[in-house]
Amino acid sequence: MIAIASDHGGFHYKEKVKALLLQMKLECKDFGTHSPEPVDYPDFAHAASEAVSSGLCDQGIFICGSGIGVSIVANKHKGVRAAACESVTAAELSRKHNNANVLCFGERLVGWGVAEEMITVFLNTNFEAGRHTRRVEKIHSLTGR
Repeated sequence: MIAIASDHGGFHYKEKVKALLLQMKLECKDFGTHSPEPVDYPDFAHAASEAVSSGLCDQGIFICGSGIGVSIVANKHKGVRAAACESVTAAELSRKHNNANVLCFGERLVGWGVAEEMITVFLNTNFEAGRHTRRVEKIHSLTGR
């Protein structure tokens, strides 16, 4: 199950993400927002991040205007490793090297074609483990989250 969330700045892409995941035959849970009316991104990013942190959802895709705000919120949650990406390469490396479990991006910064490719790569790329495991383990052991 994939948690999806956005604020008003990412609402239109969130709706496209739902359609893409349906095409990919992947289940998702939509944590909002449910319209393009102005809202506060932490409200939705916190709810979706808690779903990833608790294990209700395996991964997340969060969108706001820049992708930065939702990634900051997401990374406050235990076990969440959110990556704000603007390229397919960044999305791929966030999985391979950082074992990111939440992809964040900005509707105002990333064209839909790139966003779609980032999502596909993110969801189909595995963590390389090996030397990266030690580094990823340090993320949570040093912060307690």
